[in-house]
Formats: sequence, C-alpha cells, structure tokens
Amino acid sequence: MDIEQKRKIIMEHYSNPKNRKLPDKEGYEKVNTANSSCVDNLDIYVKITDNRIEDITFMGEACAISISSTSIMINNLIGKTISEAQEFITQFENMVEESFYDKKLLGDANAYFDIASQGHRKTCALLPYIGIKKILENYK
Repeated sequence: MDIEQKRKIIMEHYSNPKNRKLPDKEGYEKVNTANSSCVDNLDIYVKITDNRIEDITFMGEACAISISSTSIMINNLIGKTISEAQEFITQFENMVEESFYDKKLLGDANAYFDIASQGHRKTCALLPYIGIKKILENYK
C-alpha cells in the first residue's frame, strides 16, 4: 500500500465514518475509551447475538486517526464471531507493534502499517480496539 492509497483510506473513513451514531435498538453493550493525553473520547456500542457481532456503532470526538481506525474496525468486525474478531484485533495490534501479522486479514486496516513510526499516534489507532476488547473479553 503506497502513501497516497493509505491517506485516501484514512481520510475517507474520517470524513465519512461508518456507523457513527447512537444505536437505535436495545441490547448493546457500551464501553468508553479515551486517550488521557488528548481529546480522543469514544463511546462504542456493540450488539452480540449467538457469539457473533451483529452491530457496532460509536459516538464521540477524536482525531482523524482514531475516527478512521474506529470506522475501519467496525467494517471489519460486524458479522464476525467473537473468536474471529479477537483474531482480527490481535493481527491489528501486531501490525501496530511491528510484529508479524497477516496483511490479507486486515484489509483497509493496513493503512496503519507504519503508525509505529509516530509513537504518540499508536494510541490513537489502537483506541477503538482497546474498547472493543473489553466488551469481547466480558462476553459470556
């Protein structure tokens, strides 16, 4: 993925984020995830039915990296089982931490492949993943 393609993906998801809204039904788990060193503060709402992520929405204020990362994450996690979602999250975290990861699995999330070079931006990209991990770990 070249720099222009990366920038296009990030800006598209920042300008037109997927599922940036309050849930319109009941049955969602909510988690707040915030970055103490900046204004990033997101509420993430997840609906899980029969061990599968049925829907995810979010609200809040955050930088372009956090908003776009949340939008891309949502696109990739809706419809996945809990274990599939956890694997996606692990692969994303590995990429951000510069460990081995499966590029084919991440799709548009590969736009953050070089985020580690900007250490303070890693938290921005990981913010929604930190929140959704809490919900998935508590799901029974």
